[in-house]
Amino acid sequence: MSGVQTLTIGPDDSDQRLDRWLKRQFPHLAQGRIEKMCRKGELRVDGGRVKANTRLQTGQQVRIPPLPEPGQVTSGPKTEVTAADARMIRDCVIYKDDQVIALNKPPGLPTQGGSKQTRHVDGLAEALKFDLEEKPRLVHRLDKDTSGVLLLARTRAAASALTASMRHKETRKIYWALVAGVPTPYLGEIKYALVKAPGHGKGGEGEKMMALHPREVDTVPGAKRAHTLYATLYRIAGRASWVAMEPLTGRTHQLRAHMAEIGHPIIGDGKYGGSGQENLGDGWGAQLGGIISKKLHLHARMLRFEHPETKREVTITAEMPEHMKHSWDTFGWTEDLAAEDPFEAL
Repeated sequence: MSGVQTLTIGPDDSDQRLDRWLKRQFPHLAQGRIEKMCRKGELRVDGGRVKANTRLQTGQQVRIPPLPEPGQVTSGPKTEVTAADARMIRDCVIYKDDQVIALNKPPGLPTQGGSKQTRHVDGLAEALKFDLEEKPRLVHRLDKDTSGVLLLARTRAAASALTASMRHKETRKIYWALVAGVPTPYLGEIKYALVKAPGHGKGGEGEKMMALHPREVDTVPGAKRAHTLYATLYRIAGRASWVAMEPLTGRTHQLRAHMAEIGHPIIGDGKYGGSGQENLGDGWGAQLGGIISKKLHLHARMLRFEHPETKREVTITAEMPEHMKHSWDTFGWTEDLAAEDPFEAL
């Protein structure tokens, strides 16, 4: 267990919900544990009791009680992993050594679950212990419908090193997407700030990010700076494009919101307009006339990081999921047409 910690809320984290801020700081924390700490008064902001949905403000002091280390077994029901799920998650492993495991996460599988969600990577990681006693620890997350490279640490020291590397932006992440239309210029950057718009559900379901001009970030509560590089690799006339993206910041739904804001939503993205873009008069809209899947076409293709033990650079790439492969086949594209890192020349 860790000791008591007191963390100060910085300007980039202002107006975040307490539970979501905590999960970004400690990805292994379950929602149920956060709510229990609030009920018992163990989790406090500026000395006062709080609820999980309390909005944080710049300068506030958050008292965090001792927490289990990532992967440490705590009291409570243990997730039972079926034989079929164990085979499925082991088949997702694309890299493994004594310190790190990398998965090619399939679309539709959450990284972590809420109080009613039990089938997720964090729970299924029980099947990824192999020759170690403790299950591997999550060090970052992907959205439920985003596929691709997801890292887990196999030891406490590796988890600490990889989490610090993520926090200090010392890793490289390249995503591939199929977007509506053709972004111009072909190579560019997006610097729209992002702010959360509340969802309609009791728990904030339906929440999405709204884009703002960078100059508004200091005047809109909760707005955060966001920065994305993009490169248009191939296109189908003016209808669709294969785009590579590198997020230089790590905001919620950043890539999806940024591409939508410049008028080129990711195909299959119902939240940000990638499923309902108007057609051009001939039935070709964001779904390209219905010839490709309606699933989200966003894939974490490559992740490059410093190995926590050897300190050598490790690059991991993940094959696209079947629905994206089908779309690529439809357009006559192959994965080897793209450079591993299209931003190296920048």
